[in-house]
Amino acid sequence: MRVIFQADADLDGRILRGLRRVAPEIDIRSALDAGLTGLKDHEVLRVCAESGRVLVSQDRRTMPAHFARFEASDRSPGVILLRGAISISAAIDELVLIWSASSAEEWAGRLVWIPL
Repeated sequence: MRVIFQADADLDGRILRGLRRVAPEIDIRSALDAGLTGLKDHEVLRVCAESGRVLVSQDRRTMPAHFARFEASDRSPGVILLRGAISISAAIDELVLIWSASSAEEWAGRLVWIPL
């Protein structure tokens, strides 16, 4: 099964727009479309789990700890965190590569930082 993504409210909108422009076939839902704006990390992770979407975030401060707590009791489809120094074009390229070269099952229960 293909990876489907969920952007959270912390993801730079330029990445979301650029990804949609470069690869419109990729299924990525915005935080606004998913109703994530204002939700706590644990609730964001729950929404992703319910929809089977891998979370894409730039919340490097709190998301790793919330992910660990969530995984202790639930199963996440996965989280991709963007490192602070990543450029917008590199982030888009990495997400396209993840989408094209992997399956959703490979990301389940994992938190991965990009670039690797």
